Amino acid sequence: MNRESAAAPTRVRYQMLFLLFVNVVINYMDRSNLAVAASAIGKEFRFSSVQMGLIFSAFSWTYLLFQIPGGILVKRITPRILYTVSLVTWSLATVLQGFARGFVSLFGLRMATGALEAPAFPINNRVVSSWFPIQERASAIAVYTSGQFLGLAFLMPVLSKIQLQAGWKGLFVITGLIGIIWGLVWYFFYRDPLQHKKTNKAELEHIEKGGGLLNNPAEDPGKKAFRWADLSEVLSHRKLWGIYLGQFAVNGALWFFLTWFPKYLVDYRGLDFIQSGYWASIPYLAAFAGVLCSGFLSDHLIRKGIPAAKARKRPIIAGLLLSVSIIGANYVHTPGWIILFMSVSFFGVGFASITWIFVSTLAPKHLIDVTGGVFNFIGQLSGIVVPIAIGFLASGGNFAPALIFIAVLGGLGSCSYLFLVGNVERIPSRTPIDQ
Repeated sequence: MNRESAAAPTRVRYQMLFLLFVNVVINYMDRSNLAVAASAIGKEFRFSSVQMGLIFSAFSWTYLLFQIPGGILVKRITPRILYTVSLVTWSLATVLQGFARGFVSLFGLRMATGALEAPAFPINNRVVSSWFPIQERASAIAVYTSGQFLGLAFLMPVLSKIQLQAGWKGLFVITGLIGIIWGLVWYFFYRDPLQHKKTNKAELEHIEKGGGLLNNPAEDPGKKAFRWADLSEVLSHRKLWGIYLGQFAVNGALWFFLTWFPKYLVDYRGLDFIQSGYWASIPYLAAFAGVLCSGFLSDHLIRKGIPAAKARKRPIIAGLLLSVSIIGANYVHTPGWIILFMSVSFFGVGFASITWIFVSTLAPKHLIDVTGGVFNFIGQLSGIVVPIAIGFLASGGNFAPALIFIAVLGGLGSCSYLFLVGNVERIPSRTPIDQ
């Protein structure tokens, strides 16, 4: 497509970033609606804490298994089509959760939701890698990642009120319908950089000269075929294992807040259900502040000439260390102090949540999508391990061991970035692209 030069680049990339932000809000709304409904569902079906832990983990079983296939699909199908299909189908599965009749049907529908959401974050990474130059990428990732925190901060009280008015069944139906409608909005408005009619030559040059990957691999027949050698390669580098294990730790704390946190406030700390929705929103706001501070601080340090190893790694290490503060909630009893420790911890999780920047920064250039799939695959192991482990640790009625478990994960995650990642530089490919 021919475009005339312009004095200043257009800013269409920020419109695409807004679409991604809303996608992430809906993504996490459909992950966390079960957390809001958990107390009501547990009472209606008489689930034990172990059964609730299994229900909470169901999403991650299939989300995990489909991460690598999802990363491969991103190489074959354009974000416009793949994200539309993913959004509409996972939202339909969410609607059907409102008609679950017990453990088996609810578990199965949560598994379906996880499978259908699997391509989402590899697509997010592809879109940002295509639309944003390297010097703006951490900020862009911070903005769309913040959707999971800011959206939930405001949605927690709203979701609680929806459940109060429409019941837990109505909660699933309403949140699912929102996702279906938004999937159609994405289809009508999203385009890749070279296909978007409103991008001018100056913006395309700004993206490409800054290291943006304008050509989606889906449009490059030389990169379509999946090779087992690609998967073997992204599993063989110490640096990549550093970010894989770090992501497991970040997601471990995140999955506590997405699953057990509202139930912890209601059933283990005795807060009123509606009141707990307002209290629960505060840590999400803290996490939102954390992720924005981290992304913009990191890019600011890069522009000031600070080495990438310091500018990118230090916020993540500091955030993981801050997440350890969750253990303080074991030693206080008033809601204000409990939420304070939870907020500091979740701020740390947000501060560490620019981890996706290392996928596009470290991975061999032609293996970014496969690396993203493996990265999310290993990170999502925590979505299985953490909810089930908490269910067992809290089965005796004492939640303190569960919070200690989350704190230990944060400490181990910081060690992975300190001792495994090392210098921040792109890993050269061991095999030719056209082999």
